[in-house]
Amino acid sequence: MIKTDFILDAKGMACPMPIVKTRKFMKELEPGNVLEIQATDKGSTADLKAWAEGSGHYYLGTTEDAGILTHYIRKSSEEEKIEKKHPHIVSNAQLQAVLEENREALVLDVRESAEYAFNHIPGAKSVPLGDLESELESLDKEAEIYVVCRTGNRSDTASRKLAESGFSRVKNVVPGMSDWNGPMEKLV
Repeated sequence: MIKTDFILDAKGMACPMPIVKTRKFMKELEPGNVLEIQATDKGSTADLKAWAEGSGHYYLGTTEDAGILTHYIRKSSEEEKIEKKHPHIVSNAQLQAVLEENREALVLDVRESAEYAFNHIPGAKSVPLGDLESELESLDKEAEIYVVCRTGNRSDTASRKLAESGFSRVKNVVPGMSDWNGPMEKLV
């Protein structure tokens, strides 16, 4: 049994609500406290891990039992907390202009496969954030890459990981699919 200081029930909530609730709850915790987040959204694992890493908190891990994902995050102190952001950001409109110009660019969609199936930018490559590390070798390090997710949070984490792995032309698309007005496709 893992000792925690507080439990947050996020069962039945879909992205981005587990992160929204966790972010709000974490503000009330003392540094060093461990929060247990119970969720049913499969995407919450990658989302919470990415959020914790990006906000300077410590993602300890996740367990799963009977369809319930239990995530553990330790709150950092202010001295430990340095929020990381990818410096190269483009708007949805800027990405749409690039696509209309037919430039050689890769749109990398890091949402979960179910999210991608219901709507995605035509030609976008689906690589869920949790699978990014294992897919790095399949990507061209010299390509112009536009990383998209639902709101810009997961794509920020993916953009930073790509840059840290030697990809030099990476841009995070904000706000992403939550406000995308361009052409879309679906698989279902």
